[in-house]
Amino acid sequence: MTDSEPVTHQVRDRVFHLRLHRPPANALGLALVDGLEGALDEFERGDARVLVITSALDGFFAAGADIKLMASFLDSPGTEEFTDYGERLRDPLNRLATLDRPSIAAIEGLALGGGLELALACTLRVGSRAARLGLPEVKLGLIPGAGGTQRLPRLIGRGRALDLMLTAREVPAEEAHAIGLLDRLVEPGSAEKEAMALAHTLCERSGAALTQILRCVDDAHEEALERGLAREAERVTALFGGSEAREGLHAFLGKRRPNYV
Repeated sequence: MTDSEPVTHQVRDRVFHLRLHRPPANALGLALVDGLEGALDEFERGDARVLVITSALDGFFAAGADIKLMASFLDSPGTEEFTDYGERLRDPLNRLATLDRPSIAAIEGLALGGGLELALACTLRVGSRAARLGLPEVKLGLIPGAGGTQRLPRLIGRGRALDLMLTAREVPAEEAHAIGLLDRLVEPGSAEKEAMALAHTLCERSGAALTQILRCVDDAHEEALERGLAREAERVTALFGGSEAREGLHAFLGKRRPNYV
């Protein structure tokens, strides 16, 4: 891939680094959406342990859906073109949210609308103090349509999510961190570095265990407590019979670092 493409990636030390580059603001147009799909294909085919998403643009993680593209649909009869665009935008975000490996969004500057929805689809979010986050769709007579109305309340609670979406306000990084919208808060210019360090930490953990933690936490949102507890018990038992638990336990007893292949 070249730097002129809207989505580029490289893999190093089992970290898949995906970078957004669609000036001036990383609007999620079709080229960038298709680039996300292609990068996710590569990630799923490969053996990288963690996916990190960053921006190559100063001041923007991603500014949201492509409003100029959506406006071009207004003169078309019906809503077929808008429906198709929405489906193409949602597909990579839904894939991202259901990956069997962790993902991290590194946010510098603005993450608005679909850009915040992209970050919400990630497992974790690292943001700098210069970040601002929001879902301003109500200003356009619309609602978040790429998972925002569902993922945001699950992350920060109903009342806070309604506050953000109904007012369309931009949330400063400190507040975003305080309410759980950002998992880690760092100094300006440090989000990518912190996200990569976090990714390397996760790469040292058992990949099988990471996957099952993701699934168990999903169950906590989607299943009754009794069912979630039962699945947790099933998964920890299955892990105990696997090679990575054996390596982890032996490494602990031997006072050495485990080697998870």
